[in-house]
Amino acid sequence: MMASGASGLLWLVVLALASSVPPLSASPVRGVSPNDGMYFMGTVIACRDGSTTFTKDRLNDGYCDCPDGTDEPGTSACPESKFFCRNVGDMPHFLFSSRVNDNICDCCDGSDEYDSGTYCPNTCRKDGIHLLTHRRTRIDRMEDPILNFQGLSL
Repeated sequence: MMASGASGLLWLVVLALASSVPPLSASPVRGVSPNDGMYFMGTVIACRDGSTTFTKDRLNDGYCDCPDGTDEPGTSACPESKFFCRNVGDMPHFLFSSRVNDNICDCCDGSDEYDSGTYCPNTCRKDGIHLLTHRRTRIDRMEDPILNFQGLSL
């Protein structure tokens, strides 16, 4: 009885923290994390490795101008670049840009297949609920021995 009450309280705290995180705003550039969106706002943008600069019209144009792939986050042109999956409702993550438009749905929102002709159903909400349920089960399993140990008199 005690374990389920503490577990319920812990679950409420986890949900409260999760709901207090502001939602990701859309980045102005395809494949870019909202945290990095400001980096691409200028008309001339520097490659992150400092090797050169490029104009905004060369961003995501399908040609790799930067050795580190800074200019192609939303295409598969550069082997070193990463594509950001927003995955609203589930965990956002990065994947190698070589997986963009490869006819395989790597992002649960399908954003990596924007120009491949492949239909990717948005499974983010379902996947996110599954993830939360799995994490709750793990928390419950970890919590039971702790609560049982606390009840022991030494």
